[in-house]
Amino acid sequence: MEEVDKILIHSLRQAGTAVPPEVQSVRDLTPELVVEAAVRCLRAVNPTLGAPLSPLLPPGISARFRLASDLAAACQELGFGGDVGYQTFLYSSEHDTRRLLLFLVEKLPRDESESGTEPPGKSGALLRAIGARIREQLGMPWVPPLCRTPRLQRLQGTSCLHPFTTCPLVLPQSGGPPELQEYYEGAAPPVPAQPPLCTRTPPALLETHMAQLTARHDWEAEWGGPGLASRLPPQEYVGRKRLRARLRALEPLRQACPPRPPGPPLDPAWLQEAFGAGGAGGALPKGSRFTRTQHLTHEQDPQILLQQIQAAAETQHPSKGAEEDAGARQASEEAALEQTLAQLDAAIEGCRGEMRDAQLSLTQAEAEVQQGRLALGGREDALRLKAQAIELLPDAQSNMAKLQLVVEASGRRIVSLAGQWERHRGPLLAQYRHLRALRDSAQLESSRRLSEIRTLHERSRSAADEARRKEELYKTLVAELEALPRDISRAVYTQRILEIVGNIRKQKEEISKILVDTRALQKEINSLVGKLERTFSVTDELLFKDAKRDEVVRKAYKYLAALHENCAQLIRTIEDTGTIQREIRDLEEQIEAETSSKPPASLERILSDCRALREENAALAARPRR
Repeated sequence: MEEVDKILIHSLRQAGTAVPPEVQSVRDLTPELVVEAAVRCLRAVNPTLGAPLSPLLPPGISARFRLASDLAAACQELGFGGDVGYQTFLYSSEHDTRRLLLFLVEKLPRDESESGTEPPGKSGALLRAIGARIREQLGMPWVPPLCRTPRLQRLQGTSCLHPFTTCPLVLPQSGGPPELQEYYEGAAPPVPAQPPLCTRTPPALLETHMAQLTARHDWEAEWGGPGLASRLPPQEYVGRKRLRARLRALEPLRQACPPRPPGPPLDPAWLQEAFGAGGAGGALPKGSRFTRTQHLTHEQDPQILLQQIQAAAETQHPSKGAEEDAGARQASEEAALEQTLAQLDAAIEGCRGEMRDAQLSLTQAEAEVQQGRLALGGREDALRLKAQAIELLPDAQSNMAKLQLVVEASGRRIVSLAGQWERHRGPLLAQYRHLRALRDSAQLESSRRLSEIRTLHERSRSAADEARRKEELYKTLVAELEALPRDISRAVYTQRILEIVGNIRKQKEEISKILVDTRALQKEINSLVGKLERTFSVTDELLFKDAKRDEVVRKAYKYLAALHENCAQLIRTIEDTGTIQREIRDLEEQIEAETSSKPPASLERILSDCRALREENAALAARPRR
């Protein structure tokens, strides 16, 4: 129990209980420490239950009883199945206290977030140290460099802060052409020398590392979804993706550039027309989107445009003698500009409506032209047929016979072609069905293999995570093993364990022998009782037959009945004696347990509390009289 008590007291200290260093077992816990430990554990497990309770034991006896009763009710509500009351906290025994505290410690929440996110071992200890240092620095207020104390200079430094400015870095990469590898090996500067300032090296490294992690995560996410679904190797998938991106980027350029005329490879006139360098090629002039739309939708009258430009110039250059009414002139200019803007908006809306009408008319005209072309094609076919019939009219009989022969020959040819088609159609149809079945089976097989690949991918990822976790656990266990003292002999503990196992085995053998003897004795008792009952039945029957005729036999029968009754009562007395002796042994064991739990001290504490309670009651009773 000593090891259990040490673990229990360590857990109570972690929960916030101020256990003194000299307390090493549950036997040394005072009622104040028991109450404080129970309240701290209740607040950690269920704050709603532990918040109203005080961790300090009050000096008043009645207040102590109320606090202990509330603690007992809270423990029962939490799910404690043992017998708990105010006496458990104020006058408890070692066994009851240990049982209650073990229950509360087992209910304490485990900090799974930190244990799950931080790896164990030296790396976990390093991360925890870094986190503690960062929390300490964040808790300190920022102080100017010239006002910092030596402790703040150690935490915040002695110089001013630098901005987080990054720059691109050239990192060596495996693979690639030999020239690039030669550049990495000889001509490439080291990473710390690439930034122009030494203060930009950590931000640049952090940004480069984050970019690499992001690219790796994006590639894993894309390859796990559409990459596997494409059923392509990674290099071919990346090549096709680059080709699609290049085609999407070139499509707007193809639509914007005019068709290239035949001529020299780089015609200056074509380049000028394609890239809008000016001239008569119809390139778009420089300007905003509004000016291009206005130029394309409608052309304004040059006279009106000239008048608007002159009015704007006059409004921009006011006369020097009219400075006193500048506000009125500015308002009139703004009104004129707003009116002009409204006219331009109305003109733009009208042009847009005309464009929509013209577009609708153009669509209707194109539909009518298409219908006319279809009708014209049908009429041309009918005209060609009638012209051929007119050519055949002069020699109608011979032409009819020829046409009849041609029709019959065409019919026979159609029949022969139909037979040939049927001869070719059967094998082709069977081959088509066979190929379609093969394709369906191959598709099912590919889908099954794709699902297996995804499953294997997930399993490999989980196996890698599990291996990483076990590796960290192994490192942690090795570190803990190295931290253990070397003076402890393993053979001593092994010998003690073997001795305990041997004693348990001997006890089990003795218990088995006792059980076997008990079963044999019970079997013998049962056989003797049965034999006795049978003997008594036979004797009773024989004596009862002769008791009617002989007086001596009648007396013998009465003595036999009395003997049987006395023997039965003697047996019951022996059984009751055994039961009483067993109860006596149980009571003696309870007395020994109570004696070992120091009952005189508990009794003295109960008597002192009773006297204090009587004094409090007397004081309360005498208070109204005053």
